[in-house]
Amino acid sequence: MKEHGANFSFDHQKIGILGGGQLGRMLIQQGIDWNLSFFVLDPDADAPCRSLANFTQGKLTDFDTVMNFGMPLDIITIEIENVNTEALKELERRGKQVFPQPDIIELIQDKRKQKKFYQDHGIPTADFLLTENRDDVGKHQDFLPAVHKLGREGYDGRGVQLLRKAEDLSKAFDAPGVLEKLIDFEKEISIIVSRNKRGEIVSYPAVEMVFHPKANLVEYLFAPAQVNETVARQADLIARDVIQKLGMIGLLAVEMFVTRAGVVIVNEIAPRPHNSGHHTIEGNVTSQYEQHLRAILNIVPGTTTASGPAAMVNLLGEEGFTGPARYEGIGEVLAMSGVYVHLYGKKMTKPFRKMGHVTIVDPDIESLKKKANFVKHTLKVIA
Repeated sequence: MKEHGANFSFDHQKIGILGGGQLGRMLIQQGIDWNLSFFVLDPDADAPCRSLANFTQGKLTDFDTVMNFGMPLDIITIEIENVNTEALKELERRGKQVFPQPDIIELIQDKRKQKKFYQDHGIPTADFLLTENRDDVGKHQDFLPAVHKLGREGYDGRGVQLLRKAEDLSKAFDAPGVLEKLIDFEKEISIIVSRNKRGEIVSYPAVEMVFHPKANLVEYLFAPAQVNETVARQADLIARDVIQKLGMIGLLAVEMFVTRAGVVIVNEIAPRPHNSGHHTIEGNVTSQYEQHLRAILNIVPGTTTASGPAAMVNLLGEEGFTGPARYEGIGEVLAMSGVYVHLYGKKMTKPFRKMGHVTIVDPDIESLKKKANFVKHTLKVIA
């Protein structure tokens, strides 16, 4: 098979995705243009990917379910980390290609292992202590203020507790976790980086993330991040260093803090397309979804150049509404130029559920911010 030649064909490749949410949906939407065949496993019978691919309902953490799903396929990838890695290792032994590699997924599933990896490989990160239970956390009052994170199964703001003073120690998790020194940061940024089997690495310009004050989810982001050239270069080198030291194949999101002293440190990583890269569909020459496909198919990386300033607003279910989703204000938003609405096909809304996102592109930064603010206050997901 010619990897760079004009006769290279994707048609015979059967690609499996563990997880049928919005990330898988957007990956499939990209791959349809290349005649790729997708197969999806998800426990939700109404998962967003259901109508776009060969769909199997099943548990992602069950060994036999993942094995049976993966055996007829050529390549298996993920859109969520909570999957059975033992099954993925066995599929790899049987000749299936699994990207990202199962041992990397396993490492990232556990924040304790993740932090140790940074420490052992000279990757800058916050000072931390590994804790076994709530009583263990209580012994480290002198380490406060700190953030306590569950070692496993925390995501989208779940499994994170801020401990500022001794009275907060009772809120610590009574399970294995990580106690991280609270960082006095100026900005939270993210860089999407990819690597293929030939070791070719490309990265996207850093984006700046703004989090929802209650849900601890990204509410909106701006690209490129408003940081100086030194910080941007430092962040880019760190992101490339992380994926290189992991030896990972696929797409990696590296979330980082920029301290008030202008130092960049890694917060967390995600081995898949990521919320902080949604804007690349319209905002960059190559979207993060195409880039992920290029990496796992071992194709030359796509150009990551931004077409101009961009913003992304997450559409979260409004507080006080649970039920069949309705999109209030969508007409007003669609009437604006440079505004692109992406809905995720979720029938039911609930408070803070990710229901879609809106990308805004505008050459003028102030106009971009005004449009993002208008979208945020106009387009509401209600029931």
